[in-house]
Amino acid sequence: MKASDAVAKVLADHNVLYGFELIGGMIAHLVDSINLLGKTKLVSMHHEQGAAFAASGVARATHHKVMGVALGTSGPGATNLITGIADCWLDSHPCVFLTGQVNTHELKGDRAIRQQGFQELDSVALVSSITKYAHQVTHVDDLIPSLLKALRIAREGRPGPVLLDIPMDIQRAEIDDRVLDQLIKASLAVPVAQSQGSYSEVWDALAKAQKPLFLIGGGAVNCPHFSRWLNQIGKLGIPHVASLKGAEKLTASEHYLGMLGAYGTRAANHAVQNCDLLVVFGSRMDVRQTGAKAETFAAHAQVIQFDLDTAQLDNRVKAQQSIHAELDGVFADFIAHATALPMAPAAWRAHLAKVFEQSFADEYADWSVSPFALFSSLSTLTADRALDYVADVGNNQMWAAHTLRLAPNQAMHHSGGLGTMGFAIPAAVGVSIAGDKPVIVITGDGGAQLNIQELDIIARDQLPILTIVMNNHSLGMVRGFQEMYFEGRNSSTYWNGYTSQFKALGEAYGIPSHSVIDQAAFNAAVTEFLANGKPMLIEVLMPDARECRPRLEFGRPIDEQSPLMDLGR
Repeated sequence: MKASDAVAKVLADHNVLYGFELIGGMIAHLVDSINLLGKTKLVSMHHEQGAAFAASGVARATHHKVMGVALGTSGPGATNLITGIADCWLDSHPCVFLTGQVNTHELKGDRAIRQQGFQELDSVALVSSITKYAHQVTHVDDLIPSLLKALRIAREGRPGPVLLDIPMDIQRAEIDDRVLDQLIKASLAVPVAQSQGSYSEVWDALAKAQKPLFLIGGGAVNCPHFSRWLNQIGKLGIPHVASLKGAEKLTASEHYLGMLGAYGTRAANHAVQNCDLLVVFGSRMDVRQTGAKAETFAAHAQVIQFDLDTAQLDNRVKAQQSIHAELDGVFADFIAHATALPMAPAAWRAHLAKVFEQSFADEYADWSVSPFALFSSLSTLTADRALDYVADVGNNQMWAAHTLRLAPNQAMHHSGGLGTMGFAIPAAVGVSIAGDKPVIVITGDGGAQLNIQELDIIARDQLPILTIVMNNHSLGMVRGFQEMYFEGRNSSTYWNGYTSQFKALGEAYGIPSHSVIDQAAFNAAVTEFLANGKPMLIEVLMPDARECRPRLEFGRPIDEQSPLMDLGR
């Protein structure tokens, strides 16, 4: 069997069902073989960065049950994948990246030259710090074992990206069919089940707490037991908050107080600062969550931290108890103990409910278009729909993360650790295809431009994706930073009213588009999209939108967001 055909078979047999590429000579064999087998759906994108983000969207949309693959040709194709690889690395999403390479006899090897073959570049060296496994195949006998190793490593432990660099002559070499079948069979053997730990001392502390709180991070929400566990903590009335990544798959409930941190809800931050027990599940508690002074975070609480990654334990926030554990086992153990646990104290629940009702309010009434009103309306309009949101980076992301309340069968996807503009539009392609449901993109006039070419793919394949461009004629988040710390000097962030005409751009790509200036027109356009499920773009003109409210100024504790609001204790 041709080696590239063997690669296609291995991908399909290991549930790598969706791939994204921008064709180039050095991956032509791989692309042809994957298409010929027809079990991994390949989508041709317009930029390798878009392909990388789309591939990451597969794992995001399927709770890591299915993995995506992105392919790039050698040289510039490989370098264009790097931002997407880094995004998977920092957000812990499994993804496979395959790069083509010049023939093995054209590799420069140890020679002190910059390049031997055309477009030759050491892709493995470039990505070694942002992958769980990166390897250049130099002999055909090494190809399938290396690919199987990469697929296993991507999923095991803390998930992440892997890369295989495959020279052209190896792609077209021959592999013994019997050897291939033996390798695949061995790799698909059922692993031995791991013994489950017991965490009864933690649940005992929970039962005694008067003001308990759970902090749910991105390391929790893709575990198989997560939904059952979340249902159980809801029955017990345990208040909970989330990191940006944790909030991706948390549905609205009376006990969920929203995202915490610099741009989080006032109620979430208040709960953290006033609880007496904080149990952290799979969150690294970075500076955006805790504020710059970690010692002020949950200062009155006993902190218990669960994490799969030992390096994340006792990192910024020093917990009273740090537990290295596979979170799915923790959730299973909690479920087993749940019948013996009491309801969370009624006084604490009532207090937090009052705080949430008081503080989860529109703080943008002085603007022509209120982001709070817009996203509250979006939550209402989509409440009975199975769909996903994909947010870009900037004010638009924080407005959405703060205000959107997810319904059942909904999720929201972020570029968290890397925070890369241009993520949303191409990631939505992967999320929509793998999730087989509509997607709503939230982006800004700055972020939309970085990968706007992928609107063409949305139009070409008639994907049910609504792209909302929040146009404030600026890079608003950095502009606000400049106004706060640089006396209003807004170099590079504000163009004095100049901006692209996104309605016209959407139409140029063949997508029905609207430009709206008020809530009523926005609602009407969203309702139209929900009715027909066809590609659409809505440009929201909001030139006076300048900042996120509330927001945390440097050095303040997280419950002292500006403008200040007294919520009591």
